[in-house]
Amino acid sequence: CSSDLQQKTRHRIDPDAIPSPIQVIEDDKNNHGSDPFITGVRGQVPPLVTTNFRVQDQGNASPRYIRCTSYNFPATSDMAKQSQVPLAAVIKPLASLPADESPPCLVDHGETGPVRCNRCKAYMCPYMQFIEGGRRFQCCFCSFITEVPPHYFQHLDHTGKRVDYYEKPELSKGSYEFLATVDYCKNNKMPNPPAFVFMIDVSYNAVKSGLVSLICEELKTLLDYLPKEGGMDESAIRVGFVTYNKVLHFYNVKSSLAQPQMMVVSDVSDMFVPLLDGFLVNLKESRTVIFSLLEKIPEMFADTRETETVFGPVIQAGLEALKAADCAGKLFIFHTSLPIAEAPGKLKNRDDKKLIGTDKEKTLFQPQTSFYNNLAKDCVAQGCSVDLFLFPNQYLDVATLGVVPHQTGGSIYKYTFFQVETDSERFLNDLRRDVQKEVGFDAVMRVRTSTGIRATDFFGAFYMSNTTDVELAGLDTDKTITVEFKHDVKLSEENGALLQCAVLYTSCGGQRRLRIHNLSLNSCTQLADLYRNCETDTLINYFAKFAFRGVMNNPTKTVRDTLINQCAQILACYRKNCASPSSAGQLILPECMKLIPVYLNCVLKCDVLQPGADVGTDDRSYVRQLISSMDVAETNVFFYPRLLPLTKVDLDSDTLPTAIRSSEERLSKGEMYLLENGLNIFLWVGANVQQTLIQNLFGLSSFSQIDCSMTALPSLDNPFSKTIQAIIAAFRAQRSRYMKLMVVKQVDKIGRA
Repeated sequence: CSSDLQQKTRHRIDPDAIPSPIQVIEDDKNNHGSDPFITGVRGQVPPLVTTNFRVQDQGNASPRYIRCTSYNFPATSDMAKQSQVPLAAVIKPLASLPADESPPCLVDHGETGPVRCNRCKAYMCPYMQFIEGGRRFQCCFCSFITEVPPHYFQHLDHTGKRVDYYEKPELSKGSYEFLATVDYCKNNKMPNPPAFVFMIDVSYNAVKSGLVSLICEELKTLLDYLPKEGGMDESAIRVGFVTYNKVLHFYNVKSSLAQPQMMVVSDVSDMFVPLLDGFLVNLKESRTVIFSLLEKIPEMFADTRETETVFGPVIQAGLEALKAADCAGKLFIFHTSLPIAEAPGKLKNRDDKKLIGTDKEKTLFQPQTSFYNNLAKDCVAQGCSVDLFLFPNQYLDVATLGVVPHQTGGSIYKYTFFQVETDSERFLNDLRRDVQKEVGFDAVMRVRTSTGIRATDFFGAFYMSNTTDVELAGLDTDKTITVEFKHDVKLSEENGALLQCAVLYTSCGGQRRLRIHNLSLNSCTQLADLYRNCETDTLINYFAKFAFRGVMNNPTKTVRDTLINQCAQILACYRKNCASPSSAGQLILPECMKLIPVYLNCVLKCDVLQPGADVGTDDRSYVRQLISSMDVAETNVFFYPRLLPLTKVDLDSDTLPTAIRSSEERLSKGEMYLLENGLNIFLWVGANVQQTLIQNLFGLSSFSQIDCSMTALPSLDNPFSKTIQAIIAAFRAQRSRYMKLMVVKQVDKIGRA
């Protein structure tokens, strides 16, 4: 036994010998932090997501919109197979930009619509080649030659470029938007402005916890911040309200009414909307009636004893309302419990920890009925997106309830054991951002590629009825679609590879638009060039999504083994073909992939693939769905959290201290740390921290007085307190979800989610 122990100790890898993510992150900041990233060069690898940089669009889409696993694709499928490097792009079509970067220009090509290739239908972009004095253009994707429409004709200069090159965004920029014509609309009819329907669970738990009052109070102010088209004074979005438990209550809030009227639908097996006129209304016109309703809802259900809820009919009701109004829209559903009441989509409690680690574990991630898949399909056809806010006190089957939000491009938010005192700040911040953020409706995305490669696989929150079109009932600024490419034929080094992502959507003002993102990549015949131009953070994003989809149909052990084997093969191929000979026991890593072993280990330890004893099935399903549409920055901080030593904070500067490696053995007893992973912020307090620091941050005289149930720090009038509060606020501002603060004392064994 002792010799076994000695062997284990001898073979234990020295943590300091492992490449440090912190070193890589800091080096990139120093190399790229000051100059803007100019996108004019083909196949240029952008700065890391952890680096703060400015982008200048000069013909390729910003990395805020598209990041690739490699910016130099192998020329042949054999090379791709040999290296095992997945060729993928992580696309965030409506990404929000920093204030100092310009959003894509809107281009109007008139009644005939955007100029396109006649064969492959690619949209006009900087890589189209104009010929015959500008009368025709050759498509950069399929090489077909198309006549230039007379109204679009322009002369060429001595280099073959059009003389209006710099005036036209579609000829000089990587990203831009076209105004779509009626041909791009359903039934050849311009769309009506979209609608938001707020659907509030008023069962016993929701009322008793104070949740219903909290939602109604918040909506009184939040409705003034509905998203609006640039330049418009007010939002064009109409609003409607439903409450429900075992039955559904619809509200007529027509502006001419003195009081709102309630209509109850108790036959939930055949859902219909009992009123057309007065359900979806303009906020400005119906403000008084809506406010009256929001005042009354908590009073009406204050004494309810109804504990059971329905869920399927709630979505059906919202969908029917949008159908009747002939518009797209979004349902905001606030739900508390497993829907066990007799109704379509009724569920049973099937949570079973005994299945973990068995071949049947995959069933825990699968929906328990096909009802919601069919409902999702109907929602997508109408452009009805669903955002779901969950407040469970026990199992409610996220794997099944999440099907419709996931397939309609919606979001899921989860607040387990919700308490108004400790959780309302997080919930209300999430709700505000969710309601206010830019969103497109009834969207279709297609990715075109130049000859040689094609898009073969897609990951994210969407629906697909064929092999090429990604359908999104809703598409917001946070949603990411990951696309994998495979070879058809050989790529040429001279031409490289081109990607064009086109998203057709309805804006929040009811305008039909096309957003176009173009990216040009290099192509190589040498493996070394492939490995030199990879991006590890994007690879990890792809691997996580690939693995988290895999658990739906395979045992988690199989999924973990597949990941490990693929990464081992990537590194073995590099060692064999690109590295100089070295001793067998030495790990050889490509420079830009040297963090793969560390980051992959983080993915393998994630609750989805390797749950701890206290991790619930719903938590695993929630994280699995969340990560499927995360961007590269979000997966980076989720899998490798940022860990800041607070005693190293410079109180006279805005510069943050350098983070330290995320490992328990790096934590010091005399230190305090902030750790953020995009979903939570942890404040870890060492047992030997100086008493003055505890006094300055907590307003307490000793370590023992710190209460771990606190979710906010007191605002104290000293530099240390103000600086830490500012850091926490800055971290929260960077993330798409409001991170709850959790205090952990060194002696604590954390057992809270």
